[in-house]
Amino acid sequence: MKSKFMSILLAVAATLTFSALAQTGSAATPSHPAATPATPAAATTAPAGGLKVGTINIQEAIFGSNEGQRDIQALQKKFEPKQAELKGQNDELEQLKKQLNTQQDKLNQDALDTLKKQIEGKQKLFDRNVQDAQEEFGSQQQDIASRILQKMAPMIVKYSQENGYGMIVDTSKPWPQSPVLWWNQDAVDITKPVVEAYNVQSGVPAPAAPAAAKPVTPRPASTTPKPAAPKSTEAPKQ
Repeated sequence: MKSKFMSILLAVAATLTFSALAQTGSAATPSHPAATPATPAAATTAPAGGLKVGTINIQEAIFGSNEGQRDIQALQKKFEPKQAELKGQNDELEQLKKQLNTQQDKLNQDALDTLKKQIEGKQKLFDRNVQDAQEEFGSQQQDIASRILQKMAPMIVKYSQENGYGMIVDTSKPWPQSPVLWWNQDAVDITKPVVEAYNVQSGVPAPAAPAAAKPVTPRPASTTPKPAAPKSTEAPKQ
């Protein structure tokens, strides 16, 4: 059950699509009624050899930005009391299960039935509390992602136009969840320059590096969820 609790809280709940980016970017891009595909402005954004396609990992761009890292760390801090509460419930449940395994041959039927019902009730309560925590964390994480995307989308559109891209696709999810089977990340991925430009625009400083580990008695691994970070930023390692 402990592994289930950890895997649930470590799951990234922000499910973003490039359609949202395209809608936001289109709304933020000034319209030019007189412009046509034959105008000089349009000609400068289309390569002579055909459509220039770029890629971006929206999740990495959002949670790899200084603002995204700052806000997700604050959210993790906010959920620490809930994590401690769930850990206490899980420890109590595991202790009861251990008691059942070691004493079931020694207990009379009434005591055994009572212990089993107690475990069953606490298990249901724990599962429900974990699900509620997952949904609450996911909702607030999605709020962070949506808020940052609203500000980042016009920058992605502007960067794409200035660098001659005719299409940008999101690679946040791997194939087959995403229609993108393969791409040359070094050649076409714009996640890094977008994050760098967004950090300058937002004015949010890079989060402080994690404190060096102290030589203390080993403790259980933290269940704090980590945001996806782009390879181009110096985000804390998973």
